[in-house]
Amino acid sequence: MMERRRMDAALLVLFLVHLATALEVPLDLPQPPTITHQSPKDYIIDPRENIIIQCEAKGKPHPSFSWTRNGTHFDIDQDPNVTMKPHSGTLVVDISRTKAEQYECVYQCTARNKHGTAVSNNIVVRQSRSPLWSKEKIKPIVVQEGVSLVLPCRPPAGLPPPIIFWMDNNFQRLPQSRRVSQSLNGDLYFSNVLREDSRNDYICYARFPYTQTIQQKQPITVKVLNLDAINDTMAAFYNDTDLFSEDPADERKPTFLIPSGPSSSKMVLRGQVLEMECIAEGLPTPEISWTKNSGDLPVNRTSYLHYQKTLRIVNVSESDAGDYRCTARNKLGTVYHTIHIMVKAAPFWISGAPRNLVLAPGEDGVLTCRASGTPKPSVTWAMNGIPIENSPKDLSRKVEDDTIIFSVVQSGSSAVYQCNVSNDYGYLLSNAFVNVLSETPRVLTQANKVYQVIKNHRALLDCASFGSPIPRITWFKDSRSSTLDGDPYMHHDNGTLEIHVAQAHHSGKYTCVARNTLGIYENHVYLEVKDPTRILKQPDYKQVQRGRSVVFECKVTYDPSLQPTVTWLKDDGELPDDERLIVDFDSLTITDVTENDAGVYTCIMNTTLDQDSARAELTVVGATPTPAVVYERPDPPTDLELTDKKKRSVQLTWTPGDEHNSPIQKFLIQYEDSLHHRGHWHNLTEVPGTKTTAHLKLSPYVHYIFRVLAVNSVGFSRPSFPSRMFKTEPAAPDENPTGVHGFGTEHDNLVISWKPLTGLQSNGPGLHYKVMWRQKLMESDWTKVTVANNSKFVVSGTPTFVPYELKVQAVNDHGAGPEPAIAHGYSGEDLPVAAPENVQAVLLNSTLSEVHWDPVPPKSIRGHLKGYKVYYWRERSLHKHNPHHVEKQILTFSGNHTHGILPGLHPFSLYSFNVRVYNGKGDGPPSPTQQFETPEGVPGPPTSLVVTNTNMDTLTLEWNPPHDRNGHITGYTLKYQPVNNSNELGPVEELALPANATSFTLLNLKYSTRYKFYLNAKTVRGAGTAISQEAVTIMDEGNTQTPHSIARSPPRRPPHKVRPVSPFGNVSSSSGEDGTLISWEYWGPEKNIYVEYIVKNSEGEEKWQKELVNGSQNVMLKGLKEGLSYRVRLVAKGHHDQPLHRSEELLVLVPAVTSRQVDIATQGWFIGLMCAIALLILILLIICFIQRNKGGKYPVKEKEDAHTDPEFQPMKDDDCTFGEYSDNEDHKPLKGSRTPSNGTVKRDDSDDSLVDYGEGGDGQFNEDGSFIGQYSGKSVSRETAEGHESSEAPSPINAMNSLNSFV
Repeated sequence: MMERRRMDAALLVLFLVHLATALEVPLDLPQPPTITHQSPKDYIIDPRENIIIQCEAKGKPHPSFSWTRNGTHFDIDQDPNVTMKPHSGTLVVDISRTKAEQYECVYQCTARNKHGTAVSNNIVVRQSRSPLWSKEKIKPIVVQEGVSLVLPCRPPAGLPPPIIFWMDNNFQRLPQSRRVSQSLNGDLYFSNVLREDSRNDYICYARFPYTQTIQQKQPITVKVLNLDAINDTMAAFYNDTDLFSEDPADERKPTFLIPSGPSSSKMVLRGQVLEMECIAEGLPTPEISWTKNSGDLPVNRTSYLHYQKTLRIVNVSESDAGDYRCTARNKLGTVYHTIHIMVKAAPFWISGAPRNLVLAPGEDGVLTCRASGTPKPSVTWAMNGIPIENSPKDLSRKVEDDTIIFSVVQSGSSAVYQCNVSNDYGYLLSNAFVNVLSETPRVLTQANKVYQVIKNHRALLDCASFGSPIPRITWFKDSRSSTLDGDPYMHHDNGTLEIHVAQAHHSGKYTCVARNTLGIYENHVYLEVKDPTRILKQPDYKQVQRGRSVVFECKVTYDPSLQPTVTWLKDDGELPDDERLIVDFDSLTITDVTENDAGVYTCIMNTTLDQDSARAELTVVGATPTPAVVYERPDPPTDLELTDKKKRSVQLTWTPGDEHNSPIQKFLIQYEDSLHHRGHWHNLTEVPGTKTTAHLKLSPYVHYIFRVLAVNSVGFSRPSFPSRMFKTEPAAPDENPTGVHGFGTEHDNLVISWKPLTGLQSNGPGLHYKVMWRQKLMESDWTKVTVANNSKFVVSGTPTFVPYELKVQAVNDHGAGPEPAIAHGYSGEDLPVAAPENVQAVLLNSTLSEVHWDPVPPKSIRGHLKGYKVYYWRERSLHKHNPHHVEKQILTFSGNHTHGILPGLHPFSLYSFNVRVYNGKGDGPPSPTQQFETPEGVPGPPTSLVVTNTNMDTLTLEWNPPHDRNGHITGYTLKYQPVNNSNELGPVEELALPANATSFTLLNLKYSTRYKFYLNAKTVRGAGTAISQEAVTIMDEGNTQTPHSIARSPPRRPPHKVRPVSPFGNVSSSSGEDGTLISWEYWGPEKNIYVEYIVKNSEGEEKWQKELVNGSQNVMLKGLKEGLSYRVRLVAKGHHDQPLHRSEELLVLVPAVTSRQVDIATQGWFIGLMCAIALLILILLIICFIQRNKGGKYPVKEKEDAHTDPEFQPMKDDDCTFGEYSDNEDHKPLKGSRTPSNGTVKRDDSDDSLVDYGEGGDGQFNEDGSFIGQYSGKSVSRETAEGHESSEAPSPINAMNSLNSFV
């Protein structure tokens, strides 16, 4: 006995010494194999997929692998269907050429190298099976109303066992309840039948989970009749039906349908799930309850199913053994059944599986295999896969039951030991190697690692090491004057150094030293102790008026080496995305506060090591109200008295207080429930102000205290003193929970939720809820479960998306509430499993296609049908010059549609598309992708149209083909027409141009004339949209059209194979009266295109201005200022995660006067005015000469007679006579000559002019017709380019010269 104790003590010492040896051996050191991954012991496979049997191992050298099948060697090379993965033991069985059932065997993997052999568990491979239901003819069942009934299911045996549920022909779950429920074996039990149970589609379904197949039993017909109906229909059904009852079905006490007899027994394994069921029949329907004879049920592991008919205990332990009693009770009696539970246990580890040993030569060690089970398991050992008794003898090894003791091990004795623990219910197999090594120490922790901790927190410095013998770890700090032992330091067995409360002086360099008999190894780490992050100025509670601003401060102190980040939350969620909320580093500002801003705001300061937070509430109020006039309120009532006390009512009387000159309008009676809500007063009822008595209806199980308040026109009085307490007796609930809903959060569950009863509504202690559900239209029993202290219950393992009927009934210690109303819900949705079929496209035109498909069957949708989605994308244009397009588009058709229109298609393109159904969970699989080609359409406008080589009567048009050709270009149509000064259009000329043309020169144009050009491309489908441009033929020198109207074309866009980075090309500008026109080419996929512009040399803070130009290739900028230069660029924006594409910047100069120069002298109204003035002057001159020649009364005649020389007659200012008058032909006033001008255009009709009428003198016309203006034979210069005009009135002669210059 003493020797045995010494041996136990030695084992304990050895175990403690080598406890730390259960560590990973670095893979660069020699070591036996270790199994790292293997398939489960019971491996069920899908017969439709390849079989993969896992076996992975590590070791040095890397192990080789072999397999046994059914206990004999499995030669993989001889089986063409089996391969082994490289550098692995995993088997892959290709079942495409064979059947999976041929490989249903027991497999075991062996991994070996020169240091030992490890083996896997026995892996039993079985294929899942889902056999068909045997065909049978089921006769209709006729029963009398009120009797019990069992509908058998008896599903075919499958692997694994199927999940059973009852449904109708429409795949709707049959409703189950406390009266109708499904048993654990799948049968459907009726405690008593009702007339509404009659139906012809009771169908039992079996779902096999591995193959996801569902088998169904033949439908069962049930007819429920009362006694009179049976007598009337007996003859009709007697020959081919079974009649279950002939006597009237009276009310009866319960009896058990299952299990039978007064008692039964059941065995369950430790750790498994225990399910016990009791189903009783009776009328009225019995209620089932459960108790354990020898103690209480485990609360946290117990649940009730099938309307409390099934007791479920998870994770069974030995303490769950004993006798359980189920009780069935109705108003006529009670019946009991006792179930004796025995708990057995497959082997399980007590202190974990055996651990690997690493020993140096000459060391001792222990392998321990401690396990338990019921019955007690046996332990066997093997070495390198061979039973240890058959292994070579080793004097250093001693086997004692579940322990192997190693003494003074020698090099070369490394091996892998297998411990097998087994009993009648299972086995455990574990590999543990003994690795005999001589290895100098090494530290596995990263060198020079920096640890950062917050002051006053715990610091852990790692020193993971390896060596054989096991190294001893010591720690030093900085100067290494002494080892770090004692407070505040603590050493862990794995080498880690712990500092309980780190302070600033603990920062520094730490040295970890690992040493054994073979050597020493050092490693250095560093500790940095940081100051904590703390909020110094916390945000305060704020009350602010609507429309004002508010600031929450959050000032923080932190370690300078840690940069904190600030996060603000509102009501524990993210801040709204609102520009009114301005977040700075130490504050949050909210401007223009609204009611929605009210809430709790939290400031969180984070660093990489710690955080601090603070919160404050914001209350938003309106404008300060005007104080109301205060009047007297009544005094509180007095002398409260309770009379006529009954179970659920009482009479309350009181004496009113002083009204204070305002009559009492009503009394408000309040109560306090000192049992459930002590200190809270609730309104009970109101009575008119003329009454002083109230008959109060009360609820059970409440400790009432009453008080009364009086109300007049001013307001409420103070409450009266409370009455005495009145206690009502407990009773069953009067009502059930409301708001019962059923929905699924996963594809295989049903969440039943409800609004729980209040304490006042509970009517008694022990409030809980009887939750009942069954599949709709299946007429099965309700599945029941009892739920306490919760307002929802999750039903797991439901079929996907089936309708359920739901009921929630309130129950307390004194009974159940009324029969609850039935609510409806659905179990969880899952993604659809089928795609639409017969998908086809019908082309309507070149831009429109109609897609048709067959609807997906409701069974495959597995959820609420939301609609269908058509995914389509343009693969490419059928024109060789167009780039490829792959951007997918989605059109959603809500509801049960079978067709849809795809609009906006590109003509002459190849499209691909597929169709998917979608439900509330998401999209189903796509239909097979199909393609269609759109026919040719009319082309888009040419990409650009520019005017070059402008002369007096010729100009050249250059263009680029359309970006969207939409077919084969067959030619171009060029139209042009003149535009006069009032923007009226002249006659149209039309030219047909070949398809390969990109320029054309127009001849014989009128000089000094504005033309408008229209150019469009054509395909076989017709002409496309035209692009227009304007230009002016050149006039005389100095009046040539400015180059701003026509921008030189940049190099043409390269073909798509060498496309530049930017998708823009041929960016040009032209200025006109209406603004500056920007044109471009674009071949990118993005849809959001906009123009950005900014003044050249603008300040850095000035932002680019933007104009959206989606779907166009030109834009008129009207906001540019005259005389300034602008930088202009185009931007294409895709999705948020895609980069922007920008064109090269274009410099645009906006002239002070728009480039379309219009001289006032060319305006029609001005020409007319000048003509009228010229005519008036001509008339005045004729009159003057007539008077002079006739010698009349005018001063001109007198002056003329006074002169002797008719050739020289100077004109005086006051007598309308002429000086230096010449009668030569060239100077006759009615033959005015024309002065040549570069800007003149010869007219068809003759024009007389007063140009060069005289050479000198300051002649002017007086009121009587004499000259007052200066003569000038020179032409008047045109207006300057800046548009400045003289402020003086022009003389008639100058006006005529101006007129001649422009007509």
